[in-house]
Amino acid sequence: MSLIPVMFYIMAVIAIGSALYVAGSKNLMRSVFMFFATLFALAGLYVLSLADFVAVTQVVVYVGGILVLILFAFMLSGRESLAVLAQQTNRLIAVNKLPALLVALAFFGLLTYVFLNAHVDDATWLQDAAANQHIFTPQDVTINHLGVNLMTTYLLPFEVISILLLMALVGAAHLSRKEAEA
Repeated sequence: MSLIPVMFYIMAVIAIGSALYVAGSKNLMRSVFMFFATLFALAGLYVLSLADFVAVTQVVVYVGGILVLILFAFMLSGRESLAVLAQQTNRLIAVNKLPALLVALAFFGLLTYVFLNAHVDDATWLQDAAANQHIFTPQDVTINHLGVNLMTTYLLPFEVISILLLMALVGAAHLSRKEAEA
């Protein structure tokens, strides 16, 4: 067995295990940090799939942006609301969770059906792409053009967005200090 399937299984186990921990944990802060692990493992799976741009976008947008916003929301939330969340009883099967459980089971059944009935090796579009040599190899570079455009043509919008995000960060820090002083 080569190194790539081993890396795939390791990252898949990390992604699935950390996602299950996020869904089942009662501690919000630990869930946020395990969500970091889930998103990084998904980025690693994208790299193994030769989707390097999607992997970089995953890290920049989700890990760099969305998760930081989740952390700010967690830090700016009051202790009272967090205490109420911590005191709730967490039973797996309850009447108020029945619709969500049914939707999850239906979705799992659909995914299982598609997985069992999708014959990916017999797909004609994959066979045609392999016959015409329209395949990616690990030596192909797919984001050089994008990087050059981002740092030349679209440099001004890129910098404006970074300044806007910095202003949001400073504003959130200022709002949290005001509530601490009051």
